[in-house]
Amino acid sequence: MNKNQTEILEYDKNHVWHPYTSMTNPLPSYLVDSAAGVHITLSSGEKLIDGMSSWWSVLHGYNHPELNRALIKQSEKFSHVMFGGLTHQPAVELAQKLVAMTPCGLNKVFLSDSGSVAVEVALKMAIQYWHSKNNTEKHKILTVKNGYHGDTFAAMSVCDPVNGMHQLFEPVLMKNLFAPAPKTAFGATWQQDDCAQLAAMFAKHHHEIAAFIIEPIVQGAGGMRIYHPNYLKTCRALCDQYDVLMIADEIATGLGRTGKLFACEWADISPDIICLGKTLTGGYMTLAATLCTDDVANTISRGEANCFMHGPTFMGNPLACAVANASLNILMRNEWQQQVADIEQALKHMLLPLKSHTRVFDVRVLGAIGVVESKTPVDMAAIQKRFVELGVWIRPFGKLIYIMPPFITDLEQLRQLSAAIKTVLSDDACFQ
Repeated sequence: MNKNQTEILEYDKNHVWHPYTSMTNPLPSYLVDSAAGVHITLSSGEKLIDGMSSWWSVLHGYNHPELNRALIKQSEKFSHVMFGGLTHQPAVELAQKLVAMTPCGLNKVFLSDSGSVAVEVALKMAIQYWHSKNNTEKHKILTVKNGYHGDTFAAMSVCDPVNGMHQLFEPVLMKNLFAPAPKTAFGATWQQDDCAQLAAMFAKHHHEIAAFIIEPIVQGAGGMRIYHPNYLKTCRALCDQYDVLMIADEIATGLGRTGKLFACEWADISPDIICLGKTLTGGYMTLAATLCTDDVANTISRGEANCFMHGPTFMGNPLACAVANASLNILMRNEWQQQVADIEQALKHMLLPLKSHTRVFDVRVLGAIGVVESKTPVDMAAIQKRFVELGVWIRPFGKLIYIMPPFITDLEQLRQLSAAIKTVLSDDACFQ
């Protein structure tokens, strides 16, 4: 590493605040020089296979020529215009694609900047919906424990209140309702009483519940828990029974990651509101979407405000919409079902045997998601360094060593990712 690279890293360490990282004792950061396909190349020379899709967003790999062209072509026309009073083809085309591909009935599209904001939008939609129906008593949100929905304030209020990442903000967050997390695992025999306490909460509190929000099938950053589709099916039935809006947070699970285009399809249900993000642009730019039914949109629009009270400055950014359209075209053309099925088969073959390892509590695989849960937490700095030495980029958290590779990852690359996980499990220095 040359002097300039060392100076960059030193400045980064002293002045750049990274996510979930201390400034007084920061975790090491690795300087990236370039990225292409499934590889991230560090300035120090290491070429790493990316097992994280850059926090689950880089669907088709890095530096994709078609996505590059979409950005360049749009930038030569205009990179941004306000979305108030103006519109443009990339946004309209994206809305058309999303309405056509999402679960039935989601016909209205609200574009925003990030997944967390998409959740904020969904929660505001739900509350404003009931306000527009002159029912201001329905203003709370029901959800389940072990969930994660983002880092902004309303989103934090529906994340797990005890085991989540936002406990210190609890005194100032909106007070919502939490049912026990789903217990029946995906693929296990369905346990009917899994929903008993959830049903009791609906019965007791439905008069004050505006919406129920859940991550379909896979609870992501709240524990990488994969649960039974019948739980989700029951959630939809309870929302219908008690007149509560259902919000599906598909920011991590949408666009093929679980083996269905949207995880809601595992239960054959459609929500009233759906949140999308992360993979919308193939990992190129930040963009999110909140889709809702005609009933939700029309009720809000007929209410006291006569409009939905939200409007991000960069809503419908043309560059982001243009690259999102190109990314969705690639997704459908690349036969994502086969890509994800191949990854799932490989991960089951390579990771499931690790269940017998003395350090492992559980192993879970669904679609292009592989999770190895250890019995003790990892030492983040040590395990990250070891993964880099092994030629892979995997970033665990807590007790969870997981991968969500780009859909273009081939068998040999999956072997290297899995072998690296197996290697670190036997390294005492990588665990607390």
